[in-house]
Amino acid sequence: MTLDPAVFKAYDVRGLYPGEVDEDGAERIGRAFIAVTGSQRVALGHDARVSSPSMATAFRDGVLAAGADVVDLGEIATEMLYFAVGSGNASGVDAGAVVTASHNPPQYTGVKLVVEGALPLSGDTGIGEVGRIAEADSAPRAAAPGRLSSDPTILERFVDACMAFIDPAAVRGLRVVLDATNGMAGLYLPSVLERLDIEPIPYFLELDGRFPNHGPNPLLEENRRFITSKVLEHGADLGIAWDGDADRCFFIDGNGEFVPGDFLTALLARHLLEKSGPAPVIYDLRASWCVRDTILAAGGTPDEYRVGHAFIKRRMREIDAIFAGEVSGHYYFKEFSYADTGLVPALLVLELLSRAGRPLAELVGGYRERYHISGEINSTVPDAAGRMEALAERFADGRQGRLDGLSVAYDDWHFNVRPSNTEPLLRLNLESLESEADMERRRDEVLAIIRE
Repeated sequence: MTLDPAVFKAYDVRGLYPGEVDEDGAERIGRAFIAVTGSQRVALGHDARVSSPSMATAFRDGVLAAGADVVDLGEIATEMLYFAVGSGNASGVDAGAVVTASHNPPQYTGVKLVVEGALPLSGDTGIGEVGRIAEADSAPRAAAPGRLSSDPTILERFVDACMAFIDPAAVRGLRVVLDATNGMAGLYLPSVLERLDIEPIPYFLELDGRFPNHGPNPLLEENRRFITSKVLEHGADLGIAWDGDADRCFFIDGNGEFVPGDFLTALLARHLLEKSGPAPVIYDLRASWCVRDTILAAGGTPDEYRVGHAFIKRRMREIDAIFAGEVSGHYYFKEFSYADTGLVPALLVLELLSRAGRPLAELVGGYRERYHISGEINSTVPDAAGRMEALAERFADGRQGRLDGLSVAYDDWHFNVRPSNTEPLLRLNLESLESEADMERRRDEVLAIIRE
């Protein structure tokens, strides 16, 4: 039996297979999940990783042994689980799990856990307790096991629900490079493309959890080189890449430039507010001020909040936000059970560009000229708390906040520094409204204190 306590992270369960977690560990986690949540009917799916079918079978056996029923969804994208347990809940499930290691390399495995409404279990809401019970192997077995069924309609229902976010007839005339990364977006993209009048140039739609062509995390520049080259080679209007479990998508404009997640959040916020009218929109506190400014200009109410999907999803419900976006490429929608999805933002961007009649590079060009952002910069430090206090002292004349790490703002620049949940790292995001050179100067000043 392998079940390293370190696999229980802030937002999910994730570790090396089989060295940190194996099938026996997955079975224990399945039983512990029921012991903690009391769920009666669990939707279960898995990604395309080589280890995922056997890990999902073991997790299923644990849930069944605990007396809960399982609706087996088979191979799915993570967002399909959110749909199954959220507003698209035609199966009557009250919880869900997907065996996936998201954007991690192929040697990883894991599981994302949600309860009714597609609300995630996290470090604050149950994952720690699941871990303690699973490690002790103390979850009870029921006198009678649960029942197993399937839901063969999940893919069709999911695609129908996502297509309802746009007017498909409005999407036309675009040449689009699509990179599914051999991940789970390849499951639904063929059905989506049948319904759109675009010129798709698809790559790596074949499901292959070994990720033979490049890594499954497009946030890393080395994993975007392929799609960037193909956008330029084909003279495409844009490129869209998905991560391994397809709950995030990333955009390359027609000039081959990566579109940062905060710039994309601003574009989506404006597009959705034009459709809905005034409403709250959430963005994470790492983001460029372009998000705040765009929401205000579109008549919305900006709400800056802490990083992490568990926090964002709860906050959306609290203020009835129509949309939320994170710098990391997670985009959340009220009409998608307040959950994140990689397909809906892709569809909305295609609709937005078709209606605007302007290229993506032009739409984000104004942001690039006005808002000079550093991107996230990680520094390994032995004393993260001490470095943050040194920053607080050095920039004591700025407006400071402690909602998530340390945020410091002046009239023309600001930064946020956050400690990693799992590593001895500090993560810096900084922005200047003055110039690229000013951003670089201030970035280097802050980094010098972090790395002192």
